[in-house]
Amino acid sequence: MERRTFKTFGLFATAALISAFSACQNKDAKTTETKKTDSTSAAVSKSEQIVFVNQDSLLSKYEYYKDLKVKFEGKSKSAQADMQAKGQAFQREVAQYQQSAQTLSADQRKATEERLGRKQQELQTYQQNAGGALQNEQAVETEKLYDKVAGYLKTYAKEKGYKLVLSYTKGSTILFADESLDVTSDVIKGLNAEYSKK
Repeated sequence: MERRTFKTFGLFATAALISAFSACQNKDAKTTETKKTDSTSAAVSKSEQIVFVNQDSLLSKYEYYKDLKVKFEGKSKSAQADMQAKGQAFQREVAQYQQSAQTLSADQRKATEERLGRKQQELQTYQQNAGGALQNEQAVETEKLYDKVAGYLKTYAKEKGYKLVLSYTKGSTILFADESLDVTSDVIKGLNAEYSKK
């Protein structure tokens, strides 16, 4: 059996296991260029009925999102380490076979190669399943995150008399928004207060 028959698994699992945390992942690394969005509380006139929230700032300062991010970074690292360990063990087994192949009979070589082939397939299936399970869990948590923010904003808008709350992020279709309409800081305070109670 040629050496190229079995592929190295070590870091192969990384791409499958560390996916973007839906639309939320890595958003906190970017800052949207609106003036004074983070430093001031909402000072929107009572007559205003449309306000906006800076999504990048919201995610980077919402404690629930930060906790989720830490949780999934830990799970990704753990899954990656597990896959690397399994892959390395498999590679050692392949190397041992290759060193002793010439001392084995044709039947023994065939049986060993078939066993190693099955094991390789099992590792690939395991990798796909592990990556899929992590992505599914992330999708569920992202949905919960969205529901929490949307639910809070619905109540917040009703209390303040706003008819529309927009989500603003760099590159969105909103090219300009007056900073007086930015309620991000107020919303972050409310969301974090609500989260800390739970």
